[in-house]
Amino acid sequence: MKIEKIRPWLVKWMYAVVAAHLLVGILLPWIAGLAFFDAYHHSIETAFWGSAAPAAARAQQVWWISLFGPTVQGLSLWMGALTYIGDRQRSAFAWGWLMIGVAVWAPQDMLISLHADAWIHVWIDCFAELTMLPPLVCLWLNDRKRAVQEYEEGMEIASL
Repeated sequence: MKIEKIRPWLVKWMYAVVAAHLLVGILLPWIAGLAFFDAYHHSIETAFWGSAAPAAARAQQVWWISLFGPTVQGLSLWMGALTYIGDRQRSAFAWGWLMIGVAVWAPQDMLISLHADAWIHVWIDCFAELTMLPPLVCLWLNDRKRAVQEYEEGMEIASL
């Protein structure tokens, strides 16, 4: 199947990824302290404090996660803008920068998480990479190929 035929679905997928980031970013400050996340918080506390984590450790962790929410919201807006530009202008440049962003962020985040023995973060990062990079690579290849073809056609016309 040609990428051009599935391009609209890949673009929709990227908009869904953007929407998911926006939703998570909005919700994080409100849900970070819920009992639902007790096991997660405990795993982080154990990584840093062992079994004797002070009560303030949980409060600080909830604060950091809450603070991370607006960061994810901002990221989603930038991702949304690049997705819009990539879609409307068929810009391999926009898809490329989204790929670079994921490729720069994920390995660093994984390494930091591994140093803290926070495996849940490594798995989340792997999931994010697997859901974002393949569609971005397909979109980049498709739009780059199209741009090269248009450039070559323009050169042929100019040489006449």
